[in-house]
Amino acid sequence: MTLTTVAYHAGWLVDGTGNAAEENRVIVVCDGRVRHVLDVDDPKLQGTTIVDLSDCTVFPALIDSHVHLVMSGTTEASCRKNQLNSGYEKRKSIIAEHLERHFDCGVLAVRDGGDHNGDTLRYKTETAEVPGAKVTIASAGRARHAPGRYGKLIGIPVEEGRTIAQNAFGSNTRRDHLKLVNSGLNSLTQFGVETPPQFDETELMAAISAAKKHGQPTMVHANGRLPVKLAVNAGCDSIEHGFFMGEENMRRMADKGVTWVPTAVTMKAYINYLKRQGHRSDPSFGEISRKNLEHQLAQINAARELGVALALGTDAGSPGVHHGTSVKEELQLYITAGFSVEGAIRCASRNGALLMRLSDRGKIAPGMRADFMAVRVPVEQVPDALNQIVCRVVQGRNIKTNVND
Repeated sequence: MTLTTVAYHAGWLVDGTGNAAEENRVIVVCDGRVRHVLDVDDPKLQGTTIVDLSDCTVFPALIDSHVHLVMSGTTEASCRKNQLNSGYEKRKSIIAEHLERHFDCGVLAVRDGGDHNGDTLRYKTETAEVPGAKVTIASAGRARHAPGRYGKLIGIPVEEGRTIAQNAFGSNTRRDHLKLVNSGLNSLTQFGVETPPQFDETELMAAISAAKKHGQPTMVHANGRLPVKLAVNAGCDSIEHGFFMGEENMRRMADKGVTWVPTAVTMKAYINYLKRQGHRSDPSFGEISRKNLEHQLAQINAARELGVALALGTDAGSPGVHHGTSVKEELQLYITAGFSVEGAIRCASRNGALLMRLSDRGKIAPGMRADFMAVRVPVEQVPDALNQIVCRVVQGRNIKTNVND
């Protein structure tokens, strides 16, 4: 063992695999990586400095697999408009603030779903060489949508007469993944209404093939049976949202290894917003939102049983969906839908890491990057305590720790 070796005694260890938590385990960290995970009485620990987290649950750093960093979760229309119409310097400060909020809630990586100006990709590019960055960003830059269809807020249309691939790869880009929009939004006035797809399977397949040649995975915004089916058949890496996609699509996703990012908290946020509006709201909106949420939770449970890989994403930046704190709410929704706490944390750690191609992240095991959090509660209370983290280890560095409170 070297001078840079530190060990952490976890009262309960949730390792990110989805397996049941283990008691009294010691994580040995050396040079930024996990070297061993040992029993507390293992003789290898003799002479090692041990940080006492014996009254804490330790779990891998979390990942939000669907965010929009340039947008805030405010429900004030004027504030949202001002944010989007402000200059880049202002939007840059908003992105930095949102990253700090994620960090405060134990999130060390975010997967951005795009914005109209490509601000998040610009921010990532400009800050790539800045030392000490705590939260890893994967950015789509600007999503692609069909002319005249939903998507202006998060991207740009594919010009008439050009293919998606020509539009997206006509010049060099430093994006991390390609974001395609293949449906509209959910109706809040009629339950279960599905919008038509924006692109056909041939168009999607050509775009996804081009993305693969550029080493970029593809995330597809898709709600409804047909938009999801076309995207999955075309070979996408993930389906974003997936409201009302149905069990047949889930089976297809399980077979093809397509990850699902459900963003159920968006409907919960809308329900909460309508409750705050009181008499000013159309009560039917709240009822439809509630049905949408219940249906999505039922789909999450079905997907779990069918073996679909789920990655936790919040759509943070949508109205009422706040960066950082919405991860807590989405975790709670997964548990309501039938996941164990450990299973939900896997969706918010290892599965997200695999989706972002962070092969050494999302799991507490020998050889993995040492990124983990501790909260002073038993396992079943972890989601409720994400705003009460007492220890953060980031690439082996102990940051913002207070184990004596």
